[in-house]
Amino acid sequence: MPETEDPSTGLFKKYLTNNRIFKNREVLRHSYRPQILPHRKPQIEEVASILAPSLRNETPSNILIYGKTGTGKTACVRYVGTELEKASSKGPVCRLVHLNCEVIDTQYRVLAQIAKSLDVSEELGSDKTRTHIPMTGWPTDQVYAELKNQLEATGGVLVIVLDEIDKLVKKSGDDTLYNLTRINSDLKNSKVSIIGISNDLSFKDFLDPRVLSSLSEEEIVFPPYNAPQLVDILAQRADGAFIAGALADGVIPLCSALAAQEHGDARRALDLFRISGELADRDESSQVTEAHVKQAQAKIETDSMIECIATLPTQSKLILFSMLILEKLGQNIFTSGEVSRIYQDIAPTIQLDVLTHRRITDLISELNMLGVINTRVVSRGRYGRTKEMWFDSNTDKIREVVLKDSRLNGLKDLDASQMEAKWLKTWFR
Repeated sequence: MPETEDPSTGLFKKYLTNNRIFKNREVLRHSYRPQILPHRKPQIEEVASILAPSLRNETPSNILIYGKTGTGKTACVRYVGTELEKASSKGPVCRLVHLNCEVIDTQYRVLAQIAKSLDVSEELGSDKTRTHIPMTGWPTDQVYAELKNQLEATGGVLVIVLDEIDKLVKKSGDDTLYNLTRINSDLKNSKVSIIGISNDLSFKDFLDPRVLSSLSEEEIVFPPYNAPQLVDILAQRADGAFIAGALADGVIPLCSALAAQEHGDARRALDLFRISGELADRDESSQVTEAHVKQAQAKIETDSMIECIATLPTQSKLILFSMLILEKLGQNIFTSGEVSRIYQDIAPTIQLDVLTHRRITDLISELNMLGVINTRVVSRGRYGRTKEMWFDSNTDKIREVVLKDSRLNGLKDLDASQMEAKWLKTWFR
């Protein structure tokens, strides 16, 4: 009798049995924490030296850490925090709580999350119970008071890491930082230190001078990685991530060179490295090659552009949709005037306010700056100059993302043949 396939593995059998590429792809994730962080020893030691007084139950200085995306800021702080907690196991209690302010972006949430992270069940006597702070519903003053109570019950030093601190400040102002930088004056048995991490130096412009003075007692700048440093980082990860012989010689240098062009972003390098491996794996190739790296680069650029389009305001999406209509009509290169006419015709059909031509031009410039479209200014002789634009990428995917905006649902059938014939007859005789 013929051998029957196990239905639970049949579809994936070739992926399970023909693995020639990956040993452990999780090693290439941003969340993976290696034992050694190459080329960040000076920054690690500086952070450690600032936090060291906490091991003597003294209050460490607050720190502001700056650097572009992918320069190792978060990884270094987490590493130092882990080592600090280990070192304090036989002395004063030192703890680190890490908050991502892109998600936890209001004063209430920040205070409640800090309190939630404090496990005081062991420190409290059996006759006491921990008060649970709900994520909404209490007055902020009450949350602050309960946080102080829990800090006092815990004792020791708490290091609060506010990752992407600029997002918190821009959304909620500096009240959170004002309270946290002054909380030590209300504490007797415990101490608090704050580490702010940001990609944006300009966020300090939003801070009250008193808050800025308290918060930025120490400042550390993380420089971008250069190509040789990225080679070292990828080579370290490659040992744990890939099967021996799975990488062609030029793969790591190419990934590093491409990422170095993107401001020395180690995250970009790791993404490029991992996706190159995944593409080789899907192709059932025996090796990751430079061709796979180039394919991965194109895929990442497309994916990041799609993510960018998804977050655009509705008016920008409508202008983009107007360009898609023009392309479908055979206009591979179109002008701002043509885009404006299509836009002004379809905006009222979905109850959107019609923007002025000047504002439409501004939004077109933003789309160009984001890399969604390409533009150029051409001379029309005595008729002056005009801006021409065109798409470089897959417009089917762009259209799909644009139409996910609930306010643009009415556009799904708008580019049907009847409407196309109307525009074709009106403007493109």
